[in-house]
Amino acid sequence: MPRFSIIVPVFKVQGFLAECLDSVLGQSYADFEVIAVDDCSPDGCGAILDAYAERDERVRVLHLPENVGLGRARNAGMPYATGDFLFFLDSDDTLTPGALRAVADRLDEAGDPEVLVFDYARTYWWGGTRRNVLAEVLAKAGAGTFTADGYPEILELLMVVWNKVYRRDYVTAHGFRFPPGYYEDTPWTFPTLLSARRIATLDRICVNYRQRRQGNILSTTSRKHFDVHDQYERVFAYVDAHPELAAWRPYLHRKMGEHCLDILAKPDRLPARDKEEFFRRTADLFRKHRTREPVPAELRVLEGSYVRYRTRQRAADVGGALGKRARQARTAAGGRLKRGWSWAHEHRSLDPNLAVYSAFSHRGVLGDPAAVHRAARDLAPHIRGVWVVREDHVADLPSDIEYVTPDSLAFREITARATYFVNNVNWPWHVAKRPGSVHVHTHQGTPLKYMGADLLGKPGARQGFDVPQMLRRADRWDHSLVANRHSELVWNRAYPCHFASARTGSPRNDVLVNAKPGDGAAFRARHGIPEDHTVVLYAPTRRDYVRGGHVDRFDPARFAADLGEGHTLVVRLHPSLADGPARGMGLAELHRRGIVVDATDEPRVEEVMLASDALVTDYSALMFDYANLDRPIVVHADDWGAFAASRGAYLDITASAPGHVSRSYRELAWLFTSGSWRDEEAARLRAGFRAAFCEFDDGRAAQRVVRTLMLGEPDTPEAVSVPAPGGRDVLTGTR
Repeated sequence: MPRFSIIVPVFKVQGFLAECLDSVLGQSYADFEVIAVDDCSPDGCGAILDAYAERDERVRVLHLPENVGLGRARNAGMPYATGDFLFFLDSDDTLTPGALRAVADRLDEAGDPEVLVFDYARTYWWGGTRRNVLAEVLAKAGAGTFTADGYPEILELLMVVWNKVYRRDYVTAHGFRFPPGYYEDTPWTFPTLLSARRIATLDRICVNYRQRRQGNILSTTSRKHFDVHDQYERVFAYVDAHPELAAWRPYLHRKMGEHCLDILAKPDRLPARDKEEFFRRTADLFRKHRTREPVPAELRVLEGSYVRYRTRQRAADVGGALGKRARQARTAAGGRLKRGWSWAHEHRSLDPNLAVYSAFSHRGVLGDPAAVHRAARDLAPHIRGVWVVREDHVADLPSDIEYVTPDSLAFREITARATYFVNNVNWPWHVAKRPGSVHVHTHQGTPLKYMGADLLGKPGARQGFDVPQMLRRADRWDHSLVANRHSELVWNRAYPCHFASARTGSPRNDVLVNAKPGDGAAFRARHGIPEDHTVVLYAPTRRDYVRGGHVDRFDPARFAADLGEGHTLVVRLHPSLADGPARGMGLAELHRRGIVVDATDEPRVEEVMLASDALVTDYSALMFDYANLDRPIVVHADDWGAFAASRGAYLDITASAPGHVSRSYRELAWLFTSGSWRDEEAARLRAGFRAAFCEFDDGRAAQRVVRTLMLGEPDTPEAVSVPAPGGRDVLTGTR
C-alpha cells in the first residue's frame, strides 16, 4: 500500500498538465500512486494522461464518460485510492521539489494525524511568486497535534482541499464527499477540520498555486457563483447532524456572510444584473442561520436592503477616492513644508560634534557603521552619535542607543545639522550634502558581482534599479572605505563620482581579525549546538537569472545528513530573500526539526561567522570577510556560467577561489566526507586569497576611520584617502 494517493482531476488544462505531472513524478519520495481523472476534457488532456500512464506504472487514468465537475471528479478517483493518505492536487498546480518527502516526514513525526495542513505559494502568470500571507499560522501551531477547538486559527487559512492531506481511513469512516458546483471545497474542508481529533501543520511550501491570466473557474463571471449558498447549507446541515459541533455555528455564520459579501464585491464574479438577487439570497441565508451572537458591524448590511448595501458601497468608493486625494494633498503640502524647513535649516551651522549613522536601509545598529560607532564612543566620546532606525526595528535596539525614525521631524533636524554621515547604503534624497559635512560610505563588503554603473550593461540584473539616480546619490560621498585594492578599483569604476578611497579596511571585520577562541560560543549556545561539533556555514547568494532571486542548488537536509555525526549545518540566506518564499521551501521546517540551523534572522552576521568552522558559499561577498578568520572555504559553483552571464562578475571566482571549488553536489559532499575541505591545498588557496583581498584588514579599521576621517589625526601611511588609483587597472587592462 503506498503512502499517498494523489488524485488529480483534469479538465481543459493541456498547457499545464505535463508540468503538474512532472512535478509529482519527479519527487525524491516515490511511495505514491497517481489517480488522474479525465473529466471528459475536450482538449488533448486525455491523450497526455494515457502517455504518462504508459511510461510510469504509478499513474492510473480514469476517463469519465461525461463532464461532472471538479468535486465529483475527485469523488470518482477516491474509490481507486489505496494509499494511507489522500492528496488532492489540481491539474494546473505543481508540487514543489521535495514536497512529498517533507509531508511524509511530518506525518511520521506527528503520528499520522487525520489531517495535515501545509503551506503554498501563489505563482502568477507574469512570473511573480508570493507566499501565503498567513503562513505564520502554520508555524505557531507547533510540533504537536491539535483540534480546531484547541487552535481555531487554523480555520483562518484558505479553505481549500489542496493544501492538506487526509488520512484515507478517516475520510472513509466519515463518508466525506465533494458536492457538485462551485465552491465545492467549502463543505469538504469545514467538516474535515471540525471533526478531526488530531490535526498537524507543516510550515513548508508544498504546492505552487497557479494564478492564470484566464481560465480560472472562480474568476469567471457566471451565475454559478450562486452555488456558494448551497455549499454553506451543506456545512450547516453537517453541523446539525453532529450536535457536538453546535458551538461552531456562530463562527460559520460569520464566515458565510464574509465569504458571500466578498464574492459580491468582486467585479469579475457575478453578472451585474444578478448582483441584487445574489445579495437577497445571501441575506435570506444569513437570517435563516442567525445565532444569538451579536452580528459584527461589517455584516449588519445583510440585515438591510440591497439599495442600502449599494449606497454604502458607493460611499466607501467615494470615501476611498477622497481619502486618496487628501493623502496626496497632505503629501504635497508636507513636501513644501519640508523643503521650506530644510531651506531654513541649511542656513544653520553644522554641529562639529554630531554624527548620524544608518545601516541596511535603517534596519538597526549593524555592519560597518555599527563598528565605527563603537569606536567613536571610545575614541571620540564628545561626538554625539544618532542612529536612523525604522519604526519596526526600534524594539531591537540596545537601551543606550539614541535614534530617530526616518522622515520624522527629529530626523530632519539631526541630518540638517550633522557633520558626519556614516552609512552602508545611500542616504535618501532629502539628506542634503552641505559644505563641511563628511559623508563616509562603508559599502557592504568586497564586490564580486557587478555594481553601480556596471549594471547598465546587465538589464536583467538592474531591474528595479535607477542607476543614474544611484550615481547622483553617490555624488554625496566624501570617503569610500576599502579593504583591498580590488575594491578600490571596482568602486572607482562602478561609481564614477567625486569621493576619495580610504584604505582603512572593513570596520565590521575587526572582530574577525581579532577573533579569540570562544567568540562564537553565544551563538552556539543560543541554537543548542554542542561545543564539540564542527559547524559548517552555508551562505548562498541571490540569482538574477530567476524572478525572486532564489534557487535551491542542493538539498540542505541531504547535505546535513552527508556531513554526518558531530557536524551542524547552519544556513544563512541572502538578506533580500529573508522575507520571501525561500524559507518556506523547506528551510523553516528543517530548522524546527533540528536538522539545520536557520541563521537568516541573526542580526549580526559576524557572530554567525565566528561560530562556524568552515564556510560553503557560491558567490556571496561573505567569503571575502570570512577569509579574515583563516578558516576553510568551499565555493560551490555549479551555475557559475549562468550567474556570471546574468549579473556580471569582476573576477572568475572559480579561478581565484579561497579554497576548493565544487561544480556538483556530489563533488561538494566528497570534499567534506574525504576531508579535502581542509587539506594543504585548501590552505594554500586560502593564503593567496587572503593576501589579495584582506590586504587592509588588520583589526584596526574602525578606529582608523574615527581617527583619520572624523578626528583628522594621522594613522598609518595606508590609512589615507587617495584619489582614483594610478597604475594598471586589473579590471579593464588600462592605465
